[in-house]
Amino acid sequence: MSTESGAVPGPDGGLRCPWGLSTEDYVAYHDEEWGRPVHGDDALYERLCLEAFQSGLSWITILRRREGFRAAFADFEIAAVARFTDADRERLLADPGIIRNRAKIDATLANARVLADWPEGELDSLIWSFAPDPATRAAPRTLADVPAITDESTALSKALKKRGIRFVGPTTAYALMQACGLVDDHLPDCVARGAAGPA
Repeated sequence: MSTESGAVPGPDGGLRCPWGLSTEDYVAYHDEEWGRPVHGDDALYERLCLEAFQSGLSWITILRRREGFRAAFADFEIAAVARFTDADRERLLADPGIIRNRAKIDATLANARVLADWPEGELDSLIWSFAPDPATRAAPRTLADVPAITDESTALSKALKKRGIRFVGPTTAYALMQACGLVDDHLPDCVARGAAGPA
């Protein structure tokens, strides 16, 4: 992924963040999902898990396996994953449709058990409480201007870890914030910037 380019024209002529055109799989994700507000505990749990699995890998690797992840992890329904057994864990470790990383699988299961005890809506409220005021953030002019971590992502990481959530460092937390619309890191001329409106 280039870190120097501004928005570039896509097949339809619309300007987009360069990474959103780097592979065909990225176009729809960039245009329709990334940076748009995501709410709901299960939906946010899914994004949290996928960002953790992405750690050390390219996001395209995860995106292309997303349906495999959903099938393997009961559509990331927190209550269902919290009931997974040792047999389920062994099944996951042998599943070629996901990333078979023992630490990440264990964190996904452990996090579901923690979150299953939270009141409904608490994960949503906690994550969104760290969304910065959009008025305080200038749009990144190039991909090089997009941070890897911020004060808010560091604070979110600490808050989640304090509550028992694993595998969510500041970089993973910021990727979550970007993906779920807490921040809008689309470039100024990108067709997707501001497309979702307020959260």
